[in-house]
Amino acid sequence: MEYSGVIISLIFIVIVARLLLKKHNPHAILLVSGLLMLLISFLLNYNLPLLKEETGFIGFDFFRYVKESFSKTNAGVGLMIMAIGGFVAYIDKIGASGALVHVAMKPLKLFKKKPYIAASMVIPIGQMLFVSIPSAAGLSLLLMASLFPILVNLGVSRLSAVSVITATTAFGMGPASAMTVSAAAICDISIIPYLVDYQIPLVWPLSISMMITYYFVNRYFDRKIEDENVLEDKYKTEKKLDVPLIYAIIPVLPILLLIVFSKLFSFFPTPISLDTTTAMFISLFIALIFEGFRKRKLKQVFDSLKVFWNGMGNIFKTVVTLIITADIFAKGLISLGFIDGLLVFAQNAGFAAIGIGVVMSIMIFLASMLMGSGNASFFAFGPLVPKISNGLGAETSSIILPMQFSASMGRTVSPVAGVIIATAEIAKVSTIDIVKRNIIPLTVALAIMLTYHFI
Repeated sequence: MEYSGVIISLIFIVIVARLLLKKHNPHAILLVSGLLMLLISFLLNYNLPLLKEETGFIGFDFFRYVKESFSKTNAGVGLMIMAIGGFVAYIDKIGASGALVHVAMKPLKLFKKKPYIAASMVIPIGQMLFVSIPSAAGLSLLLMASLFPILVNLGVSRLSAVSVITATTAFGMGPASAMTVSAAAICDISIIPYLVDYQIPLVWPLSISMMITYYFVNRYFDRKIEDENVLEDKYKTEKKLDVPLIYAIIPVLPILLLIVFSKLFSFFPTPISLDTTTAMFISLFIALIFEGFRKRKLKQVFDSLKVFWNGMGNIFKTVVTLIITADIFAKGLISLGFIDGLLVFAQNAGFAAIGIGVVMSIMIFLASMLMGSGNASFFAFGPLVPKISNGLGAETSSIILPMQFSASMGRTVSPVAGVIIATAEIAKVSTIDIVKRNIIPLTVALAIMLTYHFI
């Protein structure tokens, strides 16, 4: 095999990683580097990816790749992710997210004498909330506003409280998660079966391990630092809930709808098919009805819908465009023979599917840690998995699942991740100190995941 394309690919990967570490715009970096790799592939007479419709001029064809990627993404996964983003923004605006957190966290007050047990219990409870509120920064900030004062008053330090709150976002799962949507699409598996049959069986032992490790890690670190539990009044005062408690059902409506009308259950004589995007719109209109009864002012209710559209737009300019540019980057790597080179290396080194899965999971964990974004690393390398798994005779899901969780886990130990920066600012602590609390439990969870999944 001729390795010049593989070497060029590795050079591009190093350059891209370096630029991302310097906080250059990831969308621009992935797009430009992808187009450059496609151009180099053409000049080296490598096989370029097939286009549905060529322009007739190779110079324009490079940009046709961008157009087709936009069309493909926006018609499917992109629209779904934008609907999720709009819904999350809307339920946050009307207070439904706060109501859900308020209801879910009340039992924690029973653990006044066991504060570190209470703090550890936040992880599985928050993980369940993360299924319905898939924004890592969004959920963490909601928990900082409602749960953080409770944990501090129970007796844990600010660092312990903020560490377990950020840990709730370590596993992106469920139909509302952008990475889950992408992973399920890559595996050609429906969302609910992917959640029930693949994600949940792998997550529960990891959640247990994190509850145990966070208990001992936080207790150990708290004994080494000065008392941080005497905080300003604003941290000791619980935020008053100004919406009816029934609003707590709104954030989980999409999940309930997708589960009830999924193929897993046969509740109805005539099968009813419901996709994630449709479930989001149904839940949105139910939320509008709730708002109508609460406010009784039609203009205010209709005006509130602007929040949904703005949320969709914000997700498009961040997550969806990142998926599109990452797709171009992936096409460039494929055209240069990077995947073929990886397969040849794996075969010559004696790596089977397990070896490749472990290596790529660790690679994505480190990439997310360096870039501060699980989406960026997963969307860049996730689309490459089907060809790798087919070449090794393995199931795509067996490799993509640990890669997906590694991406979100790596983000949780990144000092440049938005969720870490935002929570650190509210708690008035250092991002590095949060990472010190998170790195041991997340590294242990990564090792357990790879061992449990592949062996």
